Amino acid sequence: MSYSAAEVSVTDILATAHVVDLPLNTRFRGLLRREALVFEGPRGWSEFSPFVEYEPAEARTWLDAAIDFAYGPEPELLRTEIPVNATVPAVAAEAVPAVLARFPGCTTAKVKVAERAQSLAEDVARVAAVRSVLGPAGNIRVDANGGWSVAEAELALAALAPYELEYAEQPCATVAELSELRTRIFGLGVRIAADESVRKAEDPLAVARAGAADLLVIKAQPLGGIARARDIVAAAGLPVVVSSALDTSIGLSMGARLAASLPEISFACGLGTAALLAADVTDSPLVPREGAIHTDRIAVNPDLLTRYAAAPERRDWWFERVRACAGVAEQ
Repeated sequence: MSYSAAEVSVTDILATAHVVDLPLNTRFRGLLRREALVFEGPRGWSEFSPFVEYEPAEARTWLDAAIDFAYGPEPELLRTEIPVNATVPAVAAEAVPAVLARFPGCTTAKVKVAERAQSLAEDVARVAAVRSVLGPAGNIRVDANGGWSVAEAELALAALAPYELEYAEQPCATVAELSELRTRIFGLGVRIAADESVRKAEDPLAVARAGAADLLVIKAQPLGGIARARDIVAAAGLPVVVSSALDTSIGLSMGARLAASLPEISFACGLGTAALLAADVTDSPLVPREGAIHTDRIAVNPDLLTRYAAAPERRDWWFERVRACAGVAEQ
């Protein structure tokens, strides 16, 4: 059983809600700041933080996830620590060592590629710099966020394959493109991971049924919460990487508890992104230590909620967004 916007009133959610505006250490997804709405329920603090461009119909599942994390049953946890990867934004190659230094103990790095206005040469230089820091034993995965055509992805992955990629995450936008690319690059030995084709799809299992990916990237908030994400993992029958969407430590703890509840974790999870935040809502942010994060619930510091409170107009915007998403859920 999971809770959703149909079972919990907006009034109850907003009664304890705070909207925070947190600075980042470096630009990520074009952002220098991250807004999020956090609130407290019977199970503890939860987070609603779909990116601002998402319409209510898409953001609704994020609200369901937040409500379920605050009100729903706790999953059985099979582990107390989750191995995580470092995340390298689309920075210049010379900035890579400083970024990786924020992820102590991480032996896997996810590297953003296919950034608008950047070249393949810049992507290759960034990946080469990561390989230089991690050494031959480190794992490197690249994430294109669907930014390449099939032809561009084939060319790019051929150029990046010598750096021994663990996998390429969402190199193309559609399931059909992923399927074609997977056939084209079979000889490269680069696995394909699907992210947006799972979390932004009407049918999150379509990519698995089409045989278009070797593994899936699973995120608790976009998929409606821990219980729903677990159902998708079980039905897909593919290895998964539990990841996040630049959450506060509260949202990351939701992902950590999802990962801790799965029967098996074969890959480092993308849950170390609190290291990209210059501020958080807790005195003990869920940043990587010795390459892992813990699975405990997050204790919020009220002073930090006040210090990083969003402007009143932004608070009002997020409150109205909750109401809009709840309205979608009731239709």
